[in-house]
Amino acid sequence: MADTMQFDLVSPEKRLASLAAREVRIPGADGDMTAMPDHAPVITTLRPGILTVVGADGASQSFAVTGGFAEIGTGGASVLAEKAMPAGDVSASVIEALIADAQAQAAEAPAEAKDAAEKVVADMQALRGALGV
Repeated sequence: MADTMQFDLVSPEKRLASLAAREVRIPGADGDMTAMPDHAPVITTLRPGILTVVGADGASQSFAVTGGFAEIGTGGASVLAEKAMPAGDVSASVIEALIADAQAQAAEAPAEAKDAAEKVVADMQALRGALGV
């Protein structure tokens, strides 16, 4: 088994990370998961949450993500985030704006999508708590 895998995190604005990683903790839509070298191939959607990557040197980096997709394979993991930023860079005003946007979308969601939209609002509020802002 390999000790590391390639990890890439990109958002529409920029590439946030590209490094050799020991593990990546991902906020999956169906539950949190940890990707490690030689992981079985899987593609999952993301929920708002904190993505943490542990580099080859053991140092951790955390990123706030609002959604997107993760593709995991034996040699690496790629995350395509709707929005992502280093967790330490998220201010109260930024998270409040994201929550307000999610609440507005939930208010306008059709009946068949209402539960999913309200779940996004709850996940955004949980992200605020996890970030401590």
